[in-house]
Amino acid sequence: MIHPWLTSSIPGIGGTIKNSPDDFWVTEIPSYLPCGSGEHCFLTIEKRGITTLEAIRRIAAALKVPERDIGYAGMKDAVGVTRQTISIQRMTTLKALALDINGIRVVSAELHSNKLKLGHLKGNRFRIVVRGIAADSAVKSVPAILAVLMKRGVPNYFGPQRYGAQGNSHLIGAEMLRRDWRAAVDNLIGAPDAVHDPAWSAAISAYRQGDIFGSLQLFPQHCRSERDVLQRLIARSDDFHRAFGAVHPRLKKLYLSALQSFLFDQVVAARIDEIDQIVPGDLACKHINGACFLVADQAAEQGRAEAFEISPSGPLFGCRMKEPEGETLYLENRILQNAGLELNDFDLPGGLRMEGERRPLRVPLEDASYTLEGDTLCLEFTLPRGSYATSLLREFLKEG
Repeated sequence: MIHPWLTSSIPGIGGTIKNSPDDFWVTEIPSYLPCGSGEHCFLTIEKRGITTLEAIRRIAAALKVPERDIGYAGMKDAVGVTRQTISIQRMTTLKALALDINGIRVVSAELHSNKLKLGHLKGNRFRIVVRGIAADSAVKSVPAILAVLMKRGVPNYFGPQRYGAQGNSHLIGAEMLRRDWRAAVDNLIGAPDAVHDPAWSAAISAYRQGDIFGSLQLFPQHCRSERDVLQRLIARSDDFHRAFGAVHPRLKKLYLSALQSFLFDQVVAARIDEIDQIVPGDLACKHINGACFLVADQAAEQGRAEAFEISPSGPLFGCRMKEPEGETLYLENRILQNAGLELNDFDLPGGLRMEGERRPLRVPLEDASYTLEGDTLCLEFTLPRGSYATSLLREFLKEG
């Protein structure tokens, strides 16, 4: 599904990103700086070509400490070069600076009084190179697109990166909420044409043909969840609930979160043309602290929206989420009903309950600049935490 662009009236420039790690730089902007004393060592690391969790795994192995003892503020993917902060308890700065780990460089180390936790950052600074653009159209399109995004904001889409390697994570989450465990397993195994690995594709085809044992033999070792589920199906072929129980709780949460993201993106798409407009019944989000309030007087609040103090919010659906009113509530209910779901469905047992929250439909674009050299565009900009550079880039490329 290709969601609408905010700048759909301005031609795209095409091009490709992430041709090399140095084409995609991300630097975390911390919520606070280490104070210089305490039992937690804050390390600023530069990682190249590996995920945050893989970097933590390598550091934990090198130091012989449990991975859970390492704190981090945000997740970063493998493609590109990223600088982010992690914390390790009871470690000297000298030992931290001496670490020599493949794919990881320790830039700095300072002490602080508390462990770093997820969300302890203001945002991220990006430097992204787009190659192979349409140079002729870029001269006019780039500044025009940038002007719209600076004034009206960046659509706060999650985008397809939240849906997994096969683009099916949200489908698994939906079947979990419907308590349809066979369908959840079917979507977990996936579709043969959604993967490029021939063995993986053959494994999926075998499952589709009812050959559970043959599918298990073919599945690559890295597909741990699929293999664990198939093992249980071999033992009891009709108990899909028990089979799906082999999936790690962290992954189950991820599937449910992917569904929330998918439904939120539909709300953004439905309101894209008025993404900077407040309407009566909206739950407006304050950008300074994320707090939401019900809009009663549109005229009184629209000026605050134009000043980017507030924005309309959308739902990360859950069983205890605060609901808007009026036309906004009607739109959100329609999207949820079209998915065959109700808010109560998110009240799952076993620690999987999704209470829900609100998220702004747009985010401010700050400190943005660019350079054009032939068929290459270099963009630099800052986005708040929880938002994605791909949501900005798609406005320029007009792809995906």
